[in-house]
Amino acid sequence: MRPMADNGIMKVWYRILLGAVIITGGVILFKELVGHSTVSLFEPAGPTAGSQSRLIKTMAGLMLLVVIPTFIALFTTAWKYRAGSPEAKYDPEHTGGFGKEMILWAIPAALIAVLALMNWKSAQELDPYLPTRSLSGARPLTVEVVALPWKWLFIYPKQGFATVNYLQFPERTPIHFKLSADGPMSSFWIPQLGSQIYAMAAMMTQLNLEASAAGEYAGKATEINGEGYARMTFTAKAVTADDFTAWVARVKAGSNKLDMAAYNALAAPSEGVPPAFYASVERGLFDTILMKFMVPASTGMANSSPMQRDMEMPAGMDMRSMPGMRK
Repeated sequence: MRPMADNGIMKVWYRILLGAVIITGGVILFKELVGHSTVSLFEPAGPTAGSQSRLIKTMAGLMLLVVIPTFIALFTTAWKYRAGSPEAKYDPEHTGGFGKEMILWAIPAALIAVLALMNWKSAQELDPYLPTRSLSGARPLTVEVVALPWKWLFIYPKQGFATVNYLQFPERTPIHFKLSADGPMSSFWIPQLGSQIYAMAAMMTQLNLEASAAGEYAGKATEINGEGYARMTFTAKAVTADDFTAWVARVKAGSNKLDMAAYNALAAPSEGVPPAFYASVERGLFDTILMKFMVPASTGMANSSPMQRDMEMPAGMDMRSMPGMRK
């Protein structure tokens, strides 16, 4: 019987060692990712991202209250009831233990209730459509975002210019994003500033973010939307108010114009597009893109389909009265 007992002990030790290796490997991988700033979500640079980071850490900590004791019980049980253990008691007729079972169920049930409450509360507080509370009292800056294949177009309607794959804004100032797409559905995300949100053709979504301090942050698409998905990135840079004003003046002094012809060329699928700047932009371009797949006859867009060209706007219908077109 001794060889069989030894064999059982080896199996138990093998499982314990395998579990330890998996856990250690996971910890090392997570540390490497964070150390190389790949998981920039845990390096918040804005109030929204800060709230989300704290929420994730709090929820993870609460879940560990159940996960850690569960793993301890797992290895303890495996060791106690290993083959040949003198502490193991064979009791196939064991009954009862109702109180212990209730405790085992009550703890995770209470945890789930707490997590659900936290999730519901945070979902209300972190609604991307709600304006952020300005850290400096500055008025919000509106930026219109269009997801193109595979690049990002940023239109500054009040300032009257546009950029491609480059976003600049003043620090401690609320940024109100209005997003749409002229191509595959995309997801807009600046991890260090906060919430991601989808950008879809013929629809407008909104997002409100703010940077706590000056800095350069990576922006990306998180929706797999074609062969250029991995390179659909952009730079988001927060600067002082004076630096932003000076940058706007430099861009406005350029000669590039984003009219409809230039936009149609820009909208063609392309990858790895370097940052580009347009000193002026055709008025109402964002609304035109938004309505492109609904009333193409009024837009003059060259790439609408025959079925889309057959669509007409009903008599007396005002584009501004349609969902998503409110100013």
